[in-house]
Amino acid sequence: MCLYEPSQKILFSGDHILTDITPNISLGMTYDHNLLYEFISSLDKINNLDVALVLPGHRKLIKDCKARIEELKNHHQTRAGEVLSILKNGSLDAYHTASQMTWDMTYDSWDLFPVTQKWFACGEALAHLKYLEEVKMVRKEEKENKYYFSLAAKDS
Repeated sequence: MCLYEPSQKILFSGDHILTDITPNISLGMTYDHNLLYEFISSLDKINNLDVALVLPGHRKLIKDCKARIEELKNHHQTRAGEVLSILKNGSLDAYHTASQMTWDMTYDSWDLFPVTQKWFACGEALAHLKYLEEVKMVRKEEKENKYYFSLAAKDS
């Protein structure tokens, strides 16, 4: 939840808009909601406000809300492109998709990621896979009680 004070043009953004990291948009145990789409839509709503200062839940203050929103949206577009590139090599589950994504972490390999970081990474990969499935760029298939994702066939 964000709170906006229009007379002062201040947005209290919580963790919705952070200055030097991206919020973790992550699907957990369900696959029902397109959380990445909802996040981007909410950024668009905030972008329509006249904001002079963003007070995030932690880290630094944000003085250019529109620029930060653009950075966040670009990050997720880049991330979606990365997922599509990964799936060019064939069908994968969310875990193996996440293992091939680029993460800004201090670990030398996916195998060295702590379990909690792998959980967050898989949730974020799943959010991007769901987003791409909704726009018909990726298809989901269930095999042996597990979901696999692949590039959707292009219409001729």
